[in-house]
Amino acid sequence: PVASIESQRIEHRLVGETALPANQEVVMEGIEGNVMELALEIDPKDAREVSVNVLRSSGGEETTTITFYRNGLWLFNGSERRYKQDALSIDISRASLLPDVYARPEEIAPIVLGEEETLKLRIFIDRSVVEVFANGQECLALRVYPGREDSTGVSFEARGAAAVLCGLDAWGMKTIWG
Repeated sequence: PVASIESQRIEHRLVGETALPANQEVVMEGIEGNVMELALEIDPKDAREVSVNVLRSSGGEETTTITFYRNGLWLFNGSERRYKQDALSIDISRASLLPDVYARPEEIAPIVLGEEETLKLRIFIDRSVVEVFANGQECLALRVYPGREDSTGVSFEARGAAAVLCGLDAWGMKTIWG
């Protein structure tokens, strides 16, 4: 993202190191909005997947899920040799309960994360657009159409084993709409 976007930040909120127990959703109280930036770092440890849920309704009925998969993508190099690659995805299959909004397959991209390397994400949410920048390697973006007024929350999940949220900075963002 361009550096000038930082001039649009307002209302900074900070979350320090937080344990992400295996197979449990951790809701970030006080971190919410539908026009915001999140800058976060996660140590996936031995978790096979770590997810950030944004635009999450209070009960989780609507949510847009950004997931890091450790060795989650099988690739072929032409000589029929397969190898595993880490992957990042945005899944909008549960992003909206509106009857005229149709799900689409998740957006997925390979990412290279070393065994001891942490996942660093910058996530930009602008009402119906979610953009994710990962470790200076990948950018994913999708349109979403949450229908509920309370679809503004943020939560985390680690699957298979525990992970650690090293830190989270959240900002509201100025909007051109006033």
